[in-house]
Amino acid sequence: MDNKTICFIGAGKMASAIIKGLLSSNTFDKEHIIAAEVNDDSAKRAKENFGIKVVSEAKDGVRDADIILIATKPFVVPEVLESIKDLVTDKQLVISIAAGITFSKLEGALGTDKRFVRVMPNTPALLECGMSAICKNNSASSEDIKLVEDIFSKIGKVILCEEKDIDAVTGVSGSGPAFYYYIINEIAKAGEKLGLDYKTALTLSAQTALGAAKMIQETGNTPEELITAVTTPGGTTAEGNKVLKESNISDILFETVKKTAEKSALMSRS
Repeated sequence: MDNKTICFIGAGKMASAIIKGLLSSNTFDKEHIIAAEVNDDSAKRAKENFGIKVVSEAKDGVRDADIILIATKPFVVPEVLESIKDLVTDKQLVISIAAGITFSKLEGALGTDKRFVRVMPNTPALLECGMSAICKNNSASSEDIKLVEDIFSKIGKVILCEEKDIDAVTGVSGSGPAFYYYIINEIAKAGEKLGLDYKTALTLSAQTALGAAKMIQETGNTPEELITAVTTPGGTTAEGNKVLKESNISDILFETVKKTAEKSALMSRS
């Protein structure tokens, strides 16, 4: 990153996942990463695990940073922005992964001339299998977007989006892992009811979900095409598909994503 320095405001799980990805890929060296963390335990872990500079106040990290990455809980962000508003310049790029913190809120606190990029990552980033959607405000450049793509590609896949789509992205991928965990667990519990021990059933369910996802990603086939390929008319899969088609599972999943997106939109307005 041409000797750029990045300051993480917040050093929790998601920030740690990003820091780990940046260090393991040699995108940044530890001398160019700063973490500002008020929690003593989190600060200690960041320092011990990564060997980076850790400060207790955001303003002490922001002063020396080219890139500022806000990784605190959303309710903390207004306080963070207030503490750094007199320090941030248009020479610095500000990245926020805080849900519900819109460009309007960021610009209202730091100025419309500042360069902002919003990112909606998800928790599989902890295993470098994350999904991140990114968008920029009017002051940020295409070079800024490329830089953010480079950072978040170290913890998984990246797509570009518009800010208006962030709520839908939250419903599909931001909160999505929890929905897949639920489905994987329910299929495992069905196996348990049919006589398998739960641990075996969970291994079968989780690995099958992983394999099915990779088939979609790596074959280029649509889910519908893959369903057809694995389904023999009158066979076992066809019988299960019939149950799914006759149920209201499509409506349930739509409502799940819709309600999540609506909650995200509500948080943005509050």
